This record gives sequence, structure tokens and C-alpha cells, in this order.
Amino acid sequence: MSPFDEMLGPGKSVREPYSGYNEWLEAQDNSRLEQKTRDAEQVFRKTGITFAVYGEDEAVERLIPFDVVPRILSGREWRKLAEGIEQRVMAINAFLDDIYHRQEIVRAGRVPKELILKNSAFLPEMIGFRPPAGVYTHIIGVDIVRTGDDQFYVLEDNARTPSGVSYMLENRETMLQLFPELFRRVKIRPVENYPRLLRRSLAAVKPPGCKDRPTVAVLTPGIYNSAYYEHAFLADQMGVELVQGSDLRINDGKVTMRTTEGYRPIDVLYRRVDDSFLDPMTFRSDSTLGVAGIMDIYRSGNITIANAPGTGISDDKAIYSYMPDIVEFYTGRKAILKNVPTWRCSEPDSLKYVLENLTELVVKEVHGSGGYGMLVGPTSSKKECADFAAKLKADPANYIAQPTLSLSTCPILTEAGLAPRHVDLRPYVLVSDRIEIVPGGLTRVALKEGSLVVNSSQGGGTKDTWVLDD
Repeated sequence: MSPFDEMLGPGKSVREPYSGYNEWLEAQDNSRLEQKTRDAEQVFRKTGITFAVYGEDEAVERLIPFDVVPRILSGREWRKLAEGIEQRVMAINAFLDDIYHRQEIVRAGRVPKELILKNSAFLPEMIGFRPPAGVYTHIIGVDIVRTGDDQFYVLEDNARTPSGVSYMLENRETMLQLFPELFRRVKIRPVENYPRLLRRSLAAVKPPGCKDRPTVAVLTPGIYNSAYYEHAFLADQMGVELVQGSDLRINDGKVTMRTTEGYRPIDVLYRRVDDSFLDPMTFRSDSTLGVAGIMDIYRSGNITIANAPGTGISDDKAIYSYMPDIVEFYTGRKAILKNVPTWRCSEPDSLKYVLENLTELVVKEVHGSGGYGMLVGPTSSKKECADFAAKLKADPANYIAQPTLSLSTCPILTEAGLAPRHVDLRPYVLVSDRIEIVPGGLTRVALKEGSLVVNSSQGGGTKDTWVLDD
């Protein structure tokens, strides 16, 4: 059975969300579109939009390939997605508050106690502490895949330090530059206000002792981090300082940053540094990326850290398999957006099934990201499957497995014209005194024919995502 084509319906008819775009497209010369692709690459190169690829002798800076054919969702499709995303985000925040306090979901037998207490992403330092405004996950990226006209699944939740929003914004800006006539022709909901919404959202969760307009800063590991461009971009767009651990120190019970006029207190820190590197006095003693003593200041209520330390347990892939129960437990309703069926390899029966069906499944590390440490059974060799089976047997609790979904496709521009490629979608959610979801998100696309791996680190590209204003 062919995968669901988001642009073309039965008999190659154009699906309604693409009708306005298709009328414009049919009047275009392919050579013009190819030139626009080269123009887009120049824009990205001039702007310096790169990411680092690790695992080679040295990290290599590369441009993320950008496809000029947009991915288009109708207003109706988006409303359903947004409703499901909001429900899921509310449940994640309630789950985090619960596991660091009364652990009612454990008492109710809905999530195994050992899955939380033995999880490396669970931080005992957060037990009994509630962040300012009760918000744990201030910025979330929810990865969604589609298999049919009205069939959307959550592939994973990114609640630690979700990346990619700068590409969403730059993709839209580039399309506006390249095809201004298209935006006059098709009514598309804007995403350009994300930095303003992020700034407002962070300010809304300022610590209780902050009575004035809060000082916000973005904490980056530094220029060698794969997402450094994004850290600098967001700080610039929000009009706040970009800081490293070496710029910070504790003064008079506050986290302060070095400025030309001395050290100035920070009220809200949007950190893009992992938990273990945040405070060498609490976590890794060899870390130079955070600031010594920041957890004491945090627990005393004198700074907000976004996202809160310890949120990573909610995007653990073993916890993911319990998300339908988690959503229902905290919202009282069945999950609007379904999970992909998941086998927990820590369970003997599941491990047996996975080992027997390895060539048909996708197997992932529970803490993995970026497409690393995973096996896509249908596209792997016998040797790759055998090697992976050995890893599974040696440490089954480190893996989950899922069926190979027939992901939907969207067209990309190739030398031979338009060709379908598999896509996913990462909408971005801001949580403070309200939940705001930017209409659209980052569409990632597998540029290789037949490939299901969309990650940029594995050769994928991106598209502008349009949500129609209807």
C-alpha cells in the first residue's frame, strides 16, 4: 500500500489544502524553481544557518538542505492537532509535578515505580520543589507523524531543550523573500511572532521575588554546540543577553551575569545546557558549562530555569510508551493524539517479539536523539540487524521498538520535477500562564527516496510549514 500523499489524492487529484498553491505552481517554470532553491541556499549560507554533525574526526558545520515546496495543513487539520498537543502538554506538566511530589500515578499502578526512580533523567534534587508558576516544561517540541487523511501520531515528546525553532522561522522568512506573490495569493497563518511570544512566556514565569520587568538570558554551552546558531538567534530576536557559564556567578543570593557595568541579576534563564552540566556543585563536578550553586538559588526561589531541571524524564522513550495512560490519568479523557504502538524491550515477552521481528521494526535507545543509536529494520543489512540484536540482549532496558509506519509524503523539488518524500512535523509549544502553539512548526523531510529518517544529522532537510487561515 502506498503512503498517504498529503498533496495528491485519488487519481492524482489535488487535495484541498494544496489547491491554491497548485494553481500557482502549474504556472511556474521548473528552472525558475531550481534557481529559487539556489537562492535559498545562498540566503542560508549568508545568514550562517548551520548545524554540527558529530561522530566524525571533528564536528563538521553543514547547511541544512531546504526544499522550496511548502508542506500545507488546512485550518481544520491544525485545530485537531493543536487540541491534542495542548492536552498532551498539560498532562506532561501534571505528570512532572506529580512524580516530584506525591507520585499518585505510581500509587495508582499506572506507571511502574522503578521506571521513574531508576531513570537517569529523574532528579532527586527536584523532589518536593515546585518551579515558579508551577511550570516545568516551558518550551516543548512534539514530534508528529501522519499515516492517513485524519491519522496523526505522536512519535516523541521533546521536553528537555527542544531545538529547531530557528529553522522554522528562517524557513518562513526565506519563503517570504523568494515568493512574496504566493503569500498574497494564499492566506497563511504567521509564525514570525514566536520570539515575542517566547519572551512574553518566559517573563510570565518570573520568580516570586521579581516585582519588576524580569531580566531574561539565554544560557548556551558555547560556539562548539551543534545548536549554537539557534541560541544566538533566539537571544537576538528576543532582545536578551546570550551568556555562557563563564559569564555567570552567584552574588547576594542571585545568579548574575557580567556586563560592561558590572554584574547584573538574572530572573529567568532559558538554558540550552543539559541537566548534568548545569551546576558542578550538584551534578557533574567537571562541568564548566553551567554555574556553581545555581541549583541552590533555584530552590530558594530567586531564579526561574526554563525548562526546569528533571523534565527530561517525560520525554524518555520508555515513559513515552505510558503516555496514553498518563494523559488519561491527569486529564480524565482519552488521548486525542495517539502514540505509535511501542514494545518495551525491558519486558521479556516484548524483547522476544522484537528479536524475532527485528527486520520489520524500528528500534531506538530510550535516551537517544537525532537519529543516532537506532535501527530501521527494513532498510538494514543482515549484519546490522545481528549486531543490533547483540546490543539488545546485552542491555534490553535501553531500547524500545516500534512498527515501521508508512509515513505520509510531501513533494520535494528534484531535477526531474516534483517527487514524494517522507516527512514529520515538530510543532513548538510555549507554557506559562497559558499554552500557546505556533501554527505549523518545523517540517523535516527525508531527501533520499524511500528513506524514513528525517533528521538533519542523517541527511534530512526542512520545509516551510503552512497552516491555512481558514
